Amino acid sequence: MKSRICMMFLAATAAPAGAEIVAASPEHYELHHEATSSLTPEELWERLIHPEDWWAPAHTYSGDAANLSLDLQAGGLWREDWDGGSVSHGSVLMVREGEQLRLDAPFGPLQGMAVKVSWTITIEPDGEGARATFKEVANGSVSSALGQIAPAVDSVKSEAMQRLTARQVTPDAPSD
Repeated sequence: MKSRICMMFLAATAAPAGAEIVAASPEHYELHHEATSSLTPEELWERLIHPEDWWAPAHTYSGDAANLSLDLQAGGLWREDWDGGSVSHGSVLMVREGEQLRLDAPFGPLQGMAVKVSWTITIEPDGEGARATFKEVANGSVSSALGQIAPAVDSVKSEAMQRLTARQVTPDAPSD
């Protein structure tokens, strides 16, 4: 199961406009993603706080995004629960209702690397729709090889940004 998660995590997908690896070194990376949506800021926020509705099932441990939940308060968890297991993907550091969510979020194999990851998601009005911005900063030891994994993380977050900001998300079939 662990190797399956790592392989899914490392699979590349096309990055949307506004995706960038800002910095990468063995002990650090910074990612920045930005996209506009025809959803209103309120609609986009409502989608954001329900990761089970937009996170790709292929990037879950259980293979089913319906197992995801988010407790939207400081100290709350972005978690996944399924028969026989559970995982905390991240903990909520800050909520500014309708505007910003910040997580301590070492998703996937980053947990095993014992690194610190801060993921900030900001939503703001943009014309008749909304703009979403993802900023992620990771820091670890020199031996953590964060610069090498940054492209894979960037790929997963690019896909997440596309799914979050889409007018309609098509559910993926659960992975085997």
